[in-house]
Amino acid sequence: MPDQTRTVSPGSAERRVRTADGVELQVPEGWVLLPPGDAGWTRRVKAGGPTWTVKEKKGRRTFSRGVWAPQDRIEETKRILDAERSTDAYAKRKKRDQARREEKQAVYVEDFYGAVFDFLNFDPRYDGEAKKMASIVTAHATPVGSGTVARTERIPIERRAESAVIAWLRHQTTAYDHMTIPRVKGKRREVRRMLAEESRRLLSRYRRGDAVDCEQCPLQRALNTVTVPDSKGKP
Repeated sequence: MPDQTRTVSPGSAERRVRTADGVELQVPEGWVLLPPGDAGWTRRVKAGGPTWTVKEKKGRRTFSRGVWAPQDRIEETKRILDAERSTDAYAKRKKRDQARREEKQAVYVEDFYGAVFDFLNFDPRYDGEAKKMASIVTAHATPVGSGTVARTERIPIERRAESAVIAWLRHQTTAYDHMTIPRVKGKRREVRRMLAEESRRLLSRYRRGDAVDCEQCPLQRALNTVTVPDSKGKP
């Protein structure tokens, strides 16, 4: 068993794991769990030989719980990495990489804001509301690691923007967060679909330029409650 690389889930005890077939295995003697969080260290450990990667699924999301591997390999790769990371060359490379990531993120935030604003497509009389809403939705959806639909590249940015707007409206202008939804397969999806249609009807009023009662309109109340973030996403 130790000579085979596996992807497993947590087992019934601390040093037990479960395979995709549901078989429980004992972690090999001399192996320890490398916690998640250091991608470079994890890659080195995995490249050095067989490992057992622990993943746990909760709902529709999968979380990394670490990698089981021989203790001596984990310690040796850490020693080598620490030596590499203590050099000036490594520090300069990290600084350049960080600058590139920040530039890429800034470009994406700007592009996403534009996609949200275009999707809203409000009548000119509601241009201020459109800009404020686009800023709020963008700040909420685009942070790295947020796990929102805006962070996936599997769908076009226009669809990401639409999904982010509908999700924001669901939480800010409907009773979704306080609903008791039966634990029936497909029921939550059905409720979300119903509320999405409600949100689209609300948006259509602003696209047509209809007059709205600022005190009664749920979108106006939401926009008046939420603070517009600054350029760094902070309120």
